[in-house]
Amino acid sequence: MKLRSKAAALLLLALAALLLALLSLRAGRAEPPAPPARPASAPQRHPAPAPARLPGPGAFPGAGPRARRRRPPRPRPRAGRRGAASLEKLARRPGELRSFQAVLPPELWIHLAVVACGNRLEETLVMLKSAVLFSHRKIQFHIFTEDSLKPEFEKQLRQWPDSYTKKFEHQIYPITFSVGNPQEWKKLFKPCAAQRLFLPVILKDVDSLLYVDTDVLFLRPVDDIWKLLRQFNATQLAAMAPEHEIPKIGWYSRFARHPFYGSAGVNSGVMLMNLTRIRSAQFKNSMIPTGLAWEDMLYPLYQKYKNAITWGDQDLLNIIFYFNPECLYVFPCQWNYRPDHCMYGSNCKEAEREGVSVLHGNRGVYHDEKQPTFKALYEAIRDFPFQDNLFQSMYYPLQLKFLETVHTLCGRIPQVFLKQIEKTMKRAYEKHVIIHVGPNQMH
Repeated sequence: MKLRSKAAALLLLALAALLLALLSLRAGRAEPPAPPARPASAPQRHPAPAPARLPGPGAFPGAGPRARRRRPPRPRPRAGRRGAASLEKLARRPGELRSFQAVLPPELWIHLAVVACGNRLEETLVMLKSAVLFSHRKIQFHIFTEDSLKPEFEKQLRQWPDSYTKKFEHQIYPITFSVGNPQEWKKLFKPCAAQRLFLPVILKDVDSLLYVDTDVLFLRPVDDIWKLLRQFNATQLAAMAPEHEIPKIGWYSRFARHPFYGSAGVNSGVMLMNLTRIRSAQFKNSMIPTGLAWEDMLYPLYQKYKNAITWGDQDLLNIIFYFNPECLYVFPCQWNYRPDHCMYGSNCKEAEREGVSVLHGNRGVYHDEKQPTFKALYEAIRDFPFQDNLFQSMYYPLQLKFLETVHTLCGRIPQVFLKQIEKTMKRAYEKHVIIHVGPNQMH
């Protein structure tokens, strides 16, 4: 009896041991093997903010091939955001500085035209300088000038630093008029000013164009006014700003002896043109009942109104768009800001809100003491050394100069003149520091 009890007990103990062994075996299969001990030199993993730039292989002590394989994947760019930025990224090699001007095809360049005769060399160069200083897209300059000024233009433009000359191409043209008496056209209003009327005829391979007078300064990228071409509807083929914001005190509404656009006329010192549309359009007129092509219309129009016009080619443009108002897009006064907008009290509301975008120093205000605010801006851009810091060498001295003009009507509103140029300089500074210098090198 005792032997049977002992045998039964031993059998129970053996079954229990077998059951425990089976349970241990199953548990061992379910658990992953313990990781190998980390070398003493390997850094401990702690959550840390992502660096601005991913370090290269071997940047951490003890990081071997396995550490490099575990680098998190780069985020994929979102779809649907094509355009200039995407083209630039595709064309740039790794580690190469952004230079979109070299990538952009010529058909996407900005085309800027100016006519310079007589003593307008310096004014024109300062205008071109203001365009290059702040532009992003590459610009094609079309310079129309007298033969005597051509060598000086070539010489001065070649002296600009490479970092700026790569932002533009230029071509110099003689003064030519395809219809009528050239001497008569040349003396209309100011020397050579009527040349702008013939730009659609001369620049046959150019689709769109921005024309400016020599006394214009860009206080923000030319790219921004170029974008206004997108605002044109199906019938519009040119864009200008009003001659005055208050018709009852404007020149055209009080003194004009010929038809003019709208209630106050338009100023042609800054003019966007879709040359393709101009060349193909038939313009209504007061001479014949049918439409006329642009080139065919110019000389007969001048002959009819030459004894009634005061401001030359600008008056002819006002007459053309009086009969064809559907062809004109009118942009705000901030894109053609003149002394008239502040010398009788501030009357350009867009400039008060957003700042002056394009300054037009007509009436010779860059060269006399009548409007020292305009003169201060002109001299600041003229005297700025290309490679200097914009804030230190242009903006801060400009602020000091403006303190001396507060006794004038235009000088009482310095924020109108400084708001946009300050924004432009900040963007240029940030682009230089973050893109060219790099965030890891900022101190």
